Amino acid sequence: MNGTQILINLLGGIALLLWGSRMIRTGIMRAFGNKLRHLLGARSNGRIVSALAGTVAGTVLQSSTAVALLIGSFSGQGLILCSVALAIMLGADLGASFAALIFSTGISGFWPIMAFGGYLIHTIFDGRNNKIKAIGRVGIGLGLLFLGLQTLSHSAGDLSSSPVVMIVINAASSELLMAILLGIILTWIAHSSIAMVLLAVSLAGGGAISAEQLFPFILGINIGAALPAISATMSEPVEVRRIPLGNLIFRVCGVIIAVPFLPFAIEYINAFSNNTGVKIGAGFEIIIFHLMFNAALLVVFISFTQIVANLTERILPGLPVSEDEFTGPKYLDHKLFETPSAALSAASRETLRIGDAVRLMLCKTKQVLDNEISAKQHNLSDDDDLVDDLNNEIKLYLTKLMSEELDQGDSKRAVDIISFSTNLEHVGDIIERNLMGLAEKKQKLGVAFSDEGQQEIDAMHERVLNTLDLAMNTFLSGHIDSARELIARKTELRQLERSGTEKHLERLSDGQPQSLITSGIHLDVIRDFKRINSHLTSVAYPVLERAGELRPSRLTKKAQRRIKYQPEISTN
Repeated sequence: MNGTQILINLLGGIALLLWGSRMIRTGIMRAFGNKLRHLLGARSNGRIVSALAGTVAGTVLQSSTAVALLIGSFSGQGLILCSVALAIMLGADLGASFAALIFSTGISGFWPIMAFGGYLIHTIFDGRNNKIKAIGRVGIGLGLLFLGLQTLSHSAGDLSSSPVVMIVINAASSELLMAILLGIILTWIAHSSIAMVLLAVSLAGGGAISAEQLFPFILGINIGAALPAISATMSEPVEVRRIPLGNLIFRVCGVIIAVPFLPFAIEYINAFSNNTGVKIGAGFEIIIFHLMFNAALLVVFISFTQIVANLTERILPGLPVSEDEFTGPKYLDHKLFETPSAALSAASRETLRIGDAVRLMLCKTKQVLDNEISAKQHNLSDDDDLVDDLNNEIKLYLTKLMSEELDQGDSKRAVDIISFSTNLEHVGDIIERNLMGLAEKKQKLGVAFSDEGQQEIDAMHERVLNTLDLAMNTFLSGHIDSARELIARKTELRQLERSGTEKHLERLSDGQPQSLITSGIHLDVIRDFKRINSHLTSVAYPVLERAGELRPSRLTKKAQRRIKYQPEISTN
């Protein structure tokens, strides 16, 4: 086999490793993501306990980068101290090396069983049990990863037969700095330290290169493993970026300390083999060295997490930003896509921000209607822009999430969030374009509502505010009682609007001057309040529909029987 064929097989094996690793990670996050997030997010103190939690998460996710992104999101929300997060990262680095140990134990021959079993589970429970289906995804990922390991092992064995390849490999490994830089670059490009470690194991196990020559390459892999998290958080707040930066500082310092001891590493491993009587192969020597390095990293630096946390704060100082200055999305974190329930929760929280902005717009408009404040003092264009921007961001976020493999329940929830967000955006438009315009017109004319008309406007405004609060509660909780109350409030406000219109027309008939002057404004304000209320109560329909309490039509059965029009139903 020539060098080109060997290279192609190596690339194919690495691709299988990377994709299998990704499927394992996403499957675990979909099945147990909330528990992992709770495990990591609950670590408020205790560096040792935090490091143990990180070790568990790193082993399960076989990726310190995934743990860094999770912990970074917690730190960005102020849920966890930077020093505690760094302790978790030290544990996650060790956990990822444990995962490499597990995958190098010669179980790659079981890849057909894992792949077929995972496929069966994934297919049988598709649409029935999302958690078990995700476990099937893990099985498929393991099958691909083990197949990639076998491919790498066979290709590495063929490397020794290619003189050109061996010259290149020996030249790169003979220079300490070159080997470290090669490990950094390849790991950064692959975004997987496990794939690179297992590649090194295959090279050493196949006899292509000695384990001792690959130790600098392993050190480079450990530095390179910290870089994907840094590049992934470049646009995040400084609180998020400090975590991968601190992890990089730990790894660079660890490599600097380890370099002088490299000549003694192989002697120590051989002495361990002789003393225990356990024969260690060249490939397994790589795993032991990788494990020893990360264990030493944890032991040496666990006491320095606060010092490194302070250092990261100096390198990346925080800039205070007030809530008024923050106009973009606050909770939409794309790193949550691997846990759809968490991503949907983030989108829900962002939608509640739209509801708060709409409530503020309603209150500002009422102040202008009551002549308490000049219309020029309340420019709603900025508030409406915030509502529009957040609605667009939520739709883009959920559209991207829905392109992933979601179960039926999560897909419906995503549609419900988009629907409620869009309705809130419509409410904002009605307030900014219609209600505020009417309030400004009223001020310019210098007129006032009659006492009875003012009471009707006040009553409707209060009921709309109550409906908004109840709608947001229903949206968040999905309680059937809240949904029923929303529909009842819609009926009540419709009756109130009809009654107010009739009373206003009676006052017009009686010739009341104030009613004559403000007639058009009064009726338009009542109509807009009714439109707003209708948009808000729409959040109740999905809840009632799922509970089987929503009628297909408001017409009576007798009226439905008299309908001549029959809608066309597609048979496709």
